[in-house]
Formats: sequence, structure tokens, C-alpha cells
Amino acid sequence: MPANSPVETVDTIINACWIVPVVPNNQLLTDHSLVVHDGKIKAILPTEKVVQRYCSDRVVDCSAHLLIPGLVNSHTHAPMSLMRGLADDLPLQTWLEDHIWPAEQAHVSTEFVAAGSRLAIAEMICSGTTCFADMYFFPNITASIAEQAGMRAVIGLVLIDFPNSWAATPEEHLRLGLQLHDQYVSSPLITTQFAPHSAYTVSDQWLEQVATPAEELDLPITIHIHETAAEVEQSQTQHKMRPLERISQLGLLSSRLQAVHATQLLPDEIETLAQHGASVVHCPQSNMKLASGACPVNQLLNSGVNVSLGTDGAASNNNLNMVEEMRCAGLLGKLTANDAAALPAHTLLEMATINGARALGLDQQIGSLEPGKAADITAIRLDTLHTVPVFDPLSALIYASGRDNVTDVWVAGRQLLKDGELLTLHPPTLIKQTAQWRRQLQS
Repeated sequence: MPANSPVETVDTIINACWIVPVVPNNQLLTDHSLVVHDGKIKAILPTEKVVQRYCSDRVVDCSAHLLIPGLVNSHTHAPMSLMRGLADDLPLQTWLEDHIWPAEQAHVSTEFVAAGSRLAIAEMICSGTTCFADMYFFPNITASIAEQAGMRAVIGLVLIDFPNSWAATPEEHLRLGLQLHDQYVSSPLITTQFAPHSAYTVSDQWLEQVATPAEELDLPITIHIHETAAEVEQSQTQHKMRPLERISQLGLLSSRLQAVHATQLLPDEIETLAQHGASVVHCPQSNMKLASGACPVNQLLNSGVNVSLGTDGAASNNNLNMVEEMRCAGLLGKLTANDAAALPAHTLLEMATINGARALGLDQQIGSLEPGKAADITAIRLDTLHTVPVFDPLSALIYASGRDNVTDVWVAGRQLLKDGELLTLHPPTLIKQTAQWRRQLQS
């Protein structure tokens, strides 16, 4: 930099002990600063150089922290946070058919979705998530709540054969979904994707109708598939083929596809997903809790499949904590692969950041800390009793830290969590509203 060059004024400077940008792969920066301006990352430089080049009225001291890209929750059902613990210790079909679907039929409304979305978004911000992909009824309400809170969201344009309080027919689901897409087409925070619920709740006619508009609008497609052995068996009985083959014949298998759960995959199906450039969304805690099976993550990654992480809904997890999800994914992945070297810490962070962004079609905007990308940032404090000594910050993040270590979160440069305090949502109000819904759901 030439002598006497003017110092540039920027919005925010974050001085950190460590930064893991994720891209380039497996890089750790020590004593660096992240410069934010106009909602984007302007520079990442050694702190001593940033002081010489930039100044700001907002200089954040993260001298005991690790900075990472904001976590991307690639699959959840945000409003179902109001059903946390409603029906535990049950297999998937019993859980759904005897408990969750009847409760939804009786209680889901715009008010339910608004309260559940606020609760979920608050929890996700507090545990370092800056972007979530949602699949639920009244997606317009969840989109509005996310935007108000300053949260980035990919809202599912839900499609299901069954009538519900959001839409009476599959045709109405598609019509309302496309209206929602048009409403948010220019939003800086809200994007959309097609979200047929599953291969067993959407008929051939309507699954087939998703492929063309998805291509025309350049939207991803997310679907629960190969979640349980019972689902696969039912498909073979009813359709004479496994679910992945069926949706492939209907035109859904492409690089747009996110196969959610995917615990029941044969080797040739893994290769098929890789050949088509499809993504798999791994939800380890939900799958373990419902005893649905284990996604073969190591084999998928070794075959070149993009694998991201999701929490699923709080009704089957029972939290939306992506820090914990990374750890569970790592431990389960090592166990199922029978290989302690499987899914190292840097791979787990990639699954929770850039891989999620890639699956959602947002990897040019988020998922890594790179100049020009959106300033979606999470700061994790690592000088706590349960994280020291820190030999490797990524190891401390994955295997020792928890949601309480998350102190600060920014989305598009706007701070949503400061020193552990939510800035755009009010926890006492959320807790009070949730108590009212608990009473209703119990009645």
C-alpha cells in the first residue's frame, strides 16, 4: 500500500483469534480480521494490516473466538418447534400418523406457524445458523417472519396430496407456491424451492409437474426420500420400483435435487446420485431418534455426492442446534463407516456451510468467508472451561463446544446476536407465547 494512502472507512471490523473461511478447503487463519461493508465481506487480512487500511465505528473484539461462515440448516420444519417433545420414542410412521398429523389437522393455522417460526428462528440464530431451508404449511408466514428477523431462508413451496389448512388440493399447493415465489423473487434474504413432501405422499401426476417449473425458474427441489426401510418396501409393493428410481422416471433426478434423509441407499443408487450431481441432506439426530437408519455419508462423499446437514424439525430432533448436529454427524459417520478417520472436522464444517449452500443453490452468495460474498458470520468463543486447551480450533468447535459458545451472529452484515443476546427477537415473549400453544396442543 503506497505511503500516505487514505484509510478506508467501513461498516464493521471483526478482529478474531482464528478464522476458518471454509474456502479454500481446510484453511486456518490466525490473528486475522474480517472487514464488512454494505452487507458483504470486503477483506480478510492479518489484523496488523487491517489496522493500516481500514477504520470503523464498529470494531468487534473476538480475540478469544473462532469465526466461521454462518451455519446452513439444509432441512427443517420451523413451525414444528411448537411440537417439541409432543410424541417421543416412537417409530416414524406411528409418530406421524398417530400423533403429528392429527395434531396438525387440529391446530395448524397462520397463528401457529407464526409462533413456531419465531421460536425456531430465535433458536437457530442463538446456535449459529444464518440460513435455513424450510418445508411446512403456510410458507408465506414463515418467509415473512424470517425476513422480519433478518434471517436468510429458503422457503419450500410445499406439495402434498392431502388437503390441509394451507391448501385443499395439489393444484392449489402449486398455485399458492408459485405466487409466493413471485412475491419474493427480488428479496435479498428469501429464496424458494419446490418441496414435494415425499414419494409416498405425492402421486406421480404431481411429482411429474414439479420438474418443468423447477427448471424454468431455476429452483432446487427438496423431498424426503429413502428415509426408512418401510418406505422403500411400500414403494416396491405399490410401484414395483424403489423411490429413487420412481422419481427419476418422473424427471426429478438432477443437480437440483436434494434427497433428504436417504438412509436406505444401495451402492448403485449412490452412483446414480453422483452421476446426476444431486445432493443428500443428512439429518443424523432425527434419524437416530426415530430409528430410521443411518445415511451412508462416507460412501456418498467418497463417490462425489454433495452432502449437507439439516436438523429436521424440533418435533423429531428435539432441537435445531447445528453445532450439535455436526458433532453427531461426525460420531455416527465414523461408527457406520467403521473408520475413525471418516468425516474429519473440516469435512463436517463444510457439510454445515458450503455444502448446504451448494445444495440450496446459494454457494455463490454464502457458505464460505470470501471477499464479495454476503457477510453471514458466526463467532464461537473457545476460551471456556469445556473447550480449553485449544490445540485445534476446529476440533474444539466440533467435539467440545456447544450452542452456548456461540456469541455473535451476522446475516448480510446485520448483527442478529450480540454477546449472546438476540437483537431482532424477544425471548420472554416467545416463551410466553409457546406456553399458550403448549396448553392448546395438550387440550
